Amino acid sequence: MEGNETGQMLKSLQWELNRIQRTVRLTLQSKLQGLVGQSLPTLSENRELANSIQKMLDTHSLRIRCPQCGHASILRVSPRKGMPGGAFVLDHTIDRKRTFHGGSSSVPPIQLTAKPERKAKTTAKTRSQPAAAGEIRSKVG
Repeated sequence: MEGNETGQMLKSLQWELNRIQRTVRLTLQSKLQGLVGQSLPTLSENRELANSIQKMLDTHSLRIRCPQCGHASILRVSPRKGMPGGAFVLDHTIDRKRTFHGGSSSVPPIQLTAKPERKAKTTAKTRSQPAAAGEIRSKVG
């Protein structure tokens, strides 16, 4: 097989894979719409529901798009006073800060999106650097 044929085959394969992934995403999104607005009586039952949804999405590298900010999010259920079934929240990171949006007693609107690539952890900029040769470091207390 020549380089040009190999390139075309890979391009065709990537196109087919993208088509299959889109079909899976749209099918799951459609089926999950039946859960929007639903709630179970207890915190543990709602957590199990959210965990089941999230496991299914993880299997296909999908996340729920947060309707408030548009970021890819993980569905969770948190305890809340006055809400025996807890609050459905969307957990995501914005500007390196963990953020929770939502907070309703029922499953929020579900629009699926691709799971974002993991960002490489960077070293802390505040770490002290070793003293240069001949440089004296003093500790002021």
